[in-house]
Amino acid sequence: MLDFFAQALDFFRHLDVHLENIMRDYELATYLILALIIFCETGLVVTPFLPGDSLLFAAGAITAKTGILNVWLLIPLLFCAAILGDNTNYFFGKYLGDRVFTKDYWFLKRKYIDQTHEFYEKHGGRTLIIARFVPIVRTFAPFVAGVGKMDYRKFIGYCVAGGILWVTSLTLAGYFFGQIPIVKNNFEIVVLGIIGFSVLPIVIEFARAKWGKK
Repeated sequence: MLDFFAQALDFFRHLDVHLENIMRDYELATYLILALIIFCETGLVVTPFLPGDSLLFAAGAITAKTGILNVWLLIPLLFCAAILGDNTNYFFGKYLGDRVFTKDYWFLKRKYIDQTHEFYEKHGGRTLIIARFVPIVRTFAPFVAGVGKMDYRKFIGYCVAGGILWVTSLTLAGYFFGQIPIVKNNFEIVVLGIIGFSVLPIVIEFARAKWGKK
């Protein structure tokens, strides 16, 4: 188990190096590898730990560096993977959510489902767009939308809008800025910064909730 976490940490810390090696080893098959990772991160509630934001940024940067992939083909492919993942999560939540979560699990409690549903009721479908940029939350948001029986037409509209913004902005940011010397020479710090900035809303909300209780 410790070896697994050590390898996972090394992969995150040197994401650019590992991704470049994958591109050079598998070339065009890298399209499918990246799409599969994005699908799993957005479509399976058991894999919220997979890289999303940082992977998109790194994919754009390494694509610009190596020229192995075409960024204008990569973006729509990853967008489709994200939308397919969201739909998988939504329908899983819609048809199985209430039956699966009749009891609490260590990573997901029934009260979290209820609280997120209340958040949807208060803020509407734009929650899906906001959640798209927050790790872990973007994995559970479509699932909760399904559990809460959100109207599918509303769901897919916000889902597509959020997917376009998420995939396009981060991939192009990596593509255009990833080769700037200060970014290239401090890629690990940049990746950690992207992750930290993404989880900041969770930290703030947790602190507010804890402070509010006190």
